[in-house]
Amino acid sequence: MENRIRTGSHYEELMGYSRAALGAGQIFVSGCSGLPAEGAPGTGPEQFARAVTKVEGILAKAGASLKDVVRTRIYLTDETEWDALAEAHGKAFGGIYPAASMIQVVRLIDTRMKIELEVTAVVAGA
Repeated sequence: MENRIRTGSHYEELMGYSRAALGAGQIFVSGCSGLPAEGAPGTGPEQFARAVTKVEGILAKAGASLKDVVRTRIYLTDETEWDALAEAHGKAFGGIYPAASMIQVVRLIDTRMKIELEVTAVVAGA
């Protein structure tokens, strides 16, 4: 299995990174935003739900799923949304119970971004 997952984003080439890297049974998924392809960016929890969908697709390419996630990191710009984001995290990862961090940042690279999500998953043979 290829040890890098790329999606064809021009940023991958520009920055020299992969959407995910695999090795030693681990899958490290780079930060995923939840911005929609078009339209209003939405709330932090809405962006989080879209980011989780992106993560699911990336993990599937690596032969994994959300149930294999052992670590999440949420970067958020609006601390008033942390309760709602905690609830959204619970909806996505309830029953999986990964180690988790929620970190407030002043802003993310695109001012429309309210969250960015990183995950680490563990699977045999990754």
